[in-house]
Amino acid sequence: MNPTLLDLHPDVAAALADQRPVVALESTIISHGMPWPQNAETAFAVEAEVRAHGAVPATIAVIDGRLKAGLTREEIERLGRSGAEVAKVSRRDMALLVSRGGTGATTVAATMIVAALAGIRVFATGGIGGVHRGAETSFDISADLQELARTPVAVVCAGAKSILDLRLTLEYLETHGVPVLGYRTHRLPAFFTRDSGLDLDARLEEPADIARVMKAQWALGFNGGMVIANPIPTEFALPEESVNRAIEQALADAQAQGLSGKAVTPFLLARVNALTGGVSLAGNIQLVLNNARLAASVAVAYAAL
Repeated sequence: MNPTLLDLHPDVAAALADQRPVVALESTIISHGMPWPQNAETAFAVEAEVRAHGAVPATIAVIDGRLKAGLTREEIERLGRSGAEVAKVSRRDMALLVSRGGTGATTVAATMIVAALAGIRVFATGGIGGVHRGAETSFDISADLQELARTPVAVVCAGAKSILDLRLTLEYLETHGVPVLGYRTHRLPAFFTRDSGLDLDARLEEPADIARVMKAQWALGFNGGMVIANPIPTEFALPEESVNRAIEQALADAQAQGLSGKAVTPFLLARVNALTGGVSLAGNIQLVLNNARLAASVAVAYAAL
């Protein structure tokens, strides 16, 4: 990819030049994950959390045809106010959007691409995409998984979104050689809840342990990324039964409306939030902040190696 298409925020450029820790942040959570003004408020809070733990935040998006690693306050507010009017950008969409001078909020996959182009190795998000329920007939599998198989960025998340088929998501990642490492857990978190019941490849206790695995993976010449699974804090985890009921109802509603592709995940998250009386949105915000804290600590440890 041509680096002349990339604009670095001055704070991000200075940090990278000095080999200081930087954490990439996605922007779909701003335009497609939460309503205004909570979306922008959360974006600012996540950036502040990264700074408070010793790293420089780099929120990523496509703005007027330019790849951006690090956004201004005005750009974040623009994405938040525009909401779903802003394009949702994955790998397949980037060339078209850039050629048209368009603006888009980056998914996990697109954020990883821009982060890698900028030289950022650590990325914090809420939850990755994965294999959708019913994928054996729909073939609906997030591009995030394929990006993890080929782009060298460590993604700190609360597992895959619990609206997905988590077992098949783990199987897909294993097939493509993507390590899924638990931070102080040996089980895959289920986004809103701490334990999906699915075992992980390994449990690591400290950010420095994660940083050493990152360094070893890329020293071995493996160009893919990895998943750092960080459970939602106990005090913000939702009751499993109520979450599952809401997800089942949301899935039925999505099917009744004939939704598919990019429209599915934002609809399901919004519907689950409505069915849980707003509790799931509050949990979503807290898990993103928790992931930002860990990602910053991992970036600090990686920069020190």
